[in-house]
Amino acid sequence: MKISRNVSPLLKAQVLSLVLLAGQASATNGYFSHGYGTKAKGRGGVSLSIADDAMAPANNPALLVDVGNRFDAGFDAFVPRRGAERTGGPLGQFDFSERSDRNLFIIPDFGFSKKINDRITAGVAIYGNGGLNTDYQKGNTAACPTSLASGGRGNPLCGQGPAGVNLEQLVVAPTVAFRINANHAVGISPLLVYQRFYAEGLQLFGTFGYSADANRLTNQGTSSSHGQGYRVGYYGTYGPVNLGLSYSPRINMSKFNEYAGLFAGQGDFDIPTNKGLGVSWKVTPRLRVGADITKVEFSEVPAVGNSRAGAAPGCNCLGNSDGPGFGWSDVTTRKVGLEYRLTDNLTLRGGYNKGDNPVGPEDVTFNILAPGVVTKHYTAGFTYKLSSSAELSAHYMRAPNVRVTGPSALPVPGPVETIDMGQESVGMTLGLTY
Repeated sequence: MKISRNVSPLLKAQVLSLVLLAGQASATNGYFSHGYGTKAKGRGGVSLSIADDAMAPANNPALLVDVGNRFDAGFDAFVPRRGAERTGGPLGQFDFSERSDRNLFIIPDFGFSKKINDRITAGVAIYGNGGLNTDYQKGNTAACPTSLASGGRGNPLCGQGPAGVNLEQLVVAPTVAFRINANHAVGISPLLVYQRFYAEGLQLFGTFGYSADANRLTNQGTSSSHGQGYRVGYYGTYGPVNLGLSYSPRINMSKFNEYAGLFAGQGDFDIPTNKGLGVSWKVTPRLRVGADITKVEFSEVPAVGNSRAGAAPGCNCLGNSDGPGFGWSDVTTRKVGLEYRLTDNLTLRGGYNKGDNPVGPEDVTFNILAPGVVTKHYTAGFTYKLSSSAELSAHYMRAPNVRVTGPSALPVPGPVETIDMGQESVGMTLGLTY
């Protein structure tokens, strides 16, 4: 594949920045993004049956057959607001209220496609997942007596120093799409996945015997993991209606060895099965409406899906094969969106995205670290044609704050905890055809 000298430096810079930054955090259905690609994000994430940019492999690889020769590069400015509080502790000793730091993330995205012949199109998309990210910096001596914090300040989870986690997932998806006939196409994307993780401030769970390996529970620096999987897709045209299907089975990842005492399965953290069905309808030459339904099976990954219910010192410990995790249930998301070509140069978009809350009251304590509880996303966006071969797209997303309250898992009677999260993001992409 050849691209112009003007595009190549931008391509190299985007790939480098994606490797360093993608997956830090993103607007979330669970910890998957509410959409991939600026245009899809402006439609509430609706993307499985609409072929409009080179980010198609992240959604449905079969769509690439209608993308043609194209390059897309952009970014999101993502602002998550998350926090937690505890009340009702004995004599107020365990009470706290704190907001997580690090509330701005700049996240790049990139896609490239090349039409090989009338039937085959090839390309690559690079994208990330995140959202399991908190950083409680202040500490609070009232949050835990020093006997639990083992000296020093007590953080919200009664460990020492700051508390928090960070999970980043980067996916590189080389893709081939094949047109079966004029109305049907299929595609496949091998998925090359890299992820990294760190945790800090969780010493309490080792002190009280809740970890199978307290030496690999917390404050072990950044641990990395890798794996390979695939995504397959179908794209069909039925008159004015398009249909899209996408499926990616669970990806077996290498273990976070440095955190074998935290994640169930001695540091195992796989990518869950995710699948979706989408339909869109060109109502008029200027108006298209669409809807997707997607499902991410978080419950099949023990580190994410196992509940802390039944956890006990020296028994059902963190890190064991059946040990507790974040307790997330599967997330089914329903998305609706539309786009209207207002003029020959300007297309407007809007959308709504409603997903399940994966966190129940019984698992609030662990999810102080990962309060991925938002359920609704309201979106808007546009594309403006700069020339016959260049366009600028942008989107805005708002996810209202959601709160979940439940009993504390700390080894003391009485405390109640609440976690909450809200999100906003704005993004922009330059698209070039060649």
